[in-house]
Amino acid sequence: MFTRMNEIDRMFGAMDLLRTKMDRLFNEMGRPYLHGPALTLGTNSPRTNLMENGDKFEVRAELPGISKDDISIKIQGNYLEISGKRAIAPPEGYKAHRNERSATTFSRSFTLPDEVDAEKVDATLKDGILYLTLPKSEAAKPRQITIN
Repeated sequence: MFTRMNEIDRMFGAMDLLRTKMDRLFNEMGRPYLHGPALTLGTNSPRTNLMENGDKFEVRAELPGISKDDISIKIQGNYLEISGKRAIAPPEGYKAHRNERSATTFSRSFTLPDEVDAEKVDATLKDGILYLTLPKSEAAKPRQITIN
């Protein structure tokens, strides 16, 4: 009888091992990749879209749970850096039993295709998405040259 129970225990152990490996596999598939596994984004890096619309760039970065006071945006020429932090603390009088969203800091930097007029940048945080409108500098805008 003990050998049969031992075989059942081994079978459940093998099933747990398979489930653990499958969970790991599916977690890896959900991560964003830049150009292969060696250049993965960290889990605390916000997913970001950079678009161009004529004479301006638009950036949208996912920053859930981060207040606007905890975000820093720096622009110099065509270099953009977005950094911040998220602090997680239970409300006063509460006791945390599970914390899956941890406190973290992040920093993302981009080299834009053209220089930006830092004085005219517009930043808005709405529903966990940071919207940046970055107008190109006058030197970066194309000009029509008339021939004399």
